[in-house]
Amino acid sequence: MAYPTAVNNQITDAVTQTNVKVLAEAPAVAIASLFQTMAHSTGILFENATSAQQQQNTLSQAAANTGVMQIYSVDTMADAAATEKVSQGGVADNLTSLLSVMNSFPRG
Repeated sequence: MAYPTAVNNQITDAVTQTNVKVLAEAPAVAIASLFQTMAHSTGILFENATSAQQQQNTLSQAAANTGVMQIYSVDTMADAAATEKVSQGGVADNLTSLLSVMNSFPRG
């Protein structure tokens, strides 16, 4: 000890050693805190990536389902269009027949 004090030398040595220990451990504690923060951030990064993949998978499944539903409904839509064409197919014939009947009457 450089200066004689009224405190017991063992106490001052203990306090000095504790202060040195704290100062010596500070860089290691700082790096450990940095590593822990980086590990936590990396964990959150992977959680977000997994969540994005799950959402993309859900969107892909919905798009596939919509495509399959459209493929399955093609026959139904084609049947409906064909039925409409068949049902309207006689309209022109009916109008032609009506015109020929009206033309057969004498005009006076």
